[in-house]
Amino acid sequence: MKVTIVGGGLGGLSAAVTLAKHGVEVDVFEKNDHFGGKMMSVDEQGYHFDFGPNTITMPEVFNDVVSQGELNPSDELNFIRLENHTRNQFSDGTTFDLSSHSAYMHEQLLGMDVKGERHYDDFLQEVERLYRLSKKHFLHRTFSGWRDYLSPSLSKGFAQVRPFQSMDQFFKQYFSNTKVLRSLNRYSTYVGSSPFVTPATFAMIAHLELNDGVYYVEGGNTKIAQSFVKAARNQGARLHKNQKVTQILTKDRKATGVQLENGDIHHSDLVIVNGDLLQAVPDLLPESTRTSLTNKKVQAMDPSISAFVVMAGLDTEIEELHHHHVFFSDNYKKEFKQLQKGQYADDPTIYIGTSSKTDPNVSPKGDNCFILVNAPAVKTDDTLDEQAYKQMVYNQLENAGIPLEKHLAYEKVVAPKEIATQFGAFRGSLYGPSSNRKMQAFMRPFNQSKDVENLYFCGGSTHPGGGSPMVVLSGQNVANKILGKLVHVE
Repeated sequence: MKVTIVGGGLGGLSAAVTLAKHGVEVDVFEKNDHFGGKMMSVDEQGYHFDFGPNTITMPEVFNDVVSQGELNPSDELNFIRLENHTRNQFSDGTTFDLSSHSAYMHEQLLGMDVKGERHYDDFLQEVERLYRLSKKHFLHRTFSGWRDYLSPSLSKGFAQVRPFQSMDQFFKQYFSNTKVLRSLNRYSTYVGSSPFVTPATFAMIAHLELNDGVYYVEGGNTKIAQSFVKAARNQGARLHKNQKVTQILTKDRKATGVQLENGDIHHSDLVIVNGDLLQAVPDLLPESTRTSLTNKKVQAMDPSISAFVVMAGLDTEIEELHHHHVFFSDNYKKEFKQLQKGQYADDPTIYIGTSSKTDPNVSPKGDNCFILVNAPAVKTDDTLDEQAYKQMVYNQLENAGIPLEKHLAYEKVVAPKEIATQFGAFRGSLYGPSSNRKMQAFMRPFNQSKDVENLYFCGGSTHPGGGSPMVVLSGQNVANKILGKLVHVE
């Protein structure tokens, strides 16, 4: 069997490893000069930045793929567990740290949120329950059509994961302090959505961070993508970078291969698209062959949020900065309302990831600050003044006691338009369709095309969803489906 994979992100690489391990002839075509998708390494003037993701959970998912490539995960990836992993800071100077150390969380909550301290253990049990149910019913399966949602086990599992309660409402059952709530509500941004409408199901992310733990890979999280490349090649997969696919070739509702930008045609028995479906499918298939995903349906989708990014290399170390550091806006609800309206927040929450705090070797000259601000998906009339918005971010950080601008030695700005172009992301969205609508949250685009029978999809815009572990699982699920190994017992 010959399989062509369009896109060498984590999902495509993951699928390539598994398929090649089982004797499938695999070719991966990636338009960029690196593999890993948004997990991109930026190395400039002695500074290393992980473009994304900065926060790693579920290390076992990555290790499993590396093992399938007949490599020793401990030799390839050194996962460092960050116990007190995220400093949340507010305009009055108050801080609240998220930690996988339960006693420390109780200690903080006792001084901030008596209700939260009293209910914290129950909260941890409930988010773990949400995760276990999601893992059992959703994370390790593919969806090829509406009938897949009608299985008795899935319907039962769906009813148990709080689908009709918002994340914010869920957290308020356990906590009362507004700062604690803001810190937890930020988990909605991990799926590019608003906590005030995102289903409480996604509160399972809290289990991953507060029970299982947050990790960083020594040398940079981009080592994960590098290890996947090594694993895929180790199993015989052929990886082609700087090779853009311009069309999926079809005949009688079957994919027969792909055409490259240089005109070359590559034939295969199956095609997997690893990319943002809302952008890739319209780009690669004429509308006449994709009646289930017409241009009108694509445009009706609500995209997840994008990002305004500044990579800032400093000539010093700022002692007050933590590896993961969040500076919250005073009005979180207003910020998300502005984003949903397609507006840039005038008082944005600012995330800074500084991996040199844990791993000084990646940035020996000074702090490597990866600054990320939630941004709206790109509009046709987008007129963002990047320099002015960047200056506002620096000013807010200066007011918070973090004088980055005066210590700049290197700087690079990446706005949503560039994210859209470089990563083939629909309107620059980071996670495909948002979870702001119930239908989009749970019924994402299928893993198998309804129009072209041997065309499959993996990545953050399809099941099981966004975030690097989920993207890897999507590649695994599709590969196992093709191999006939994905079996669910009702």
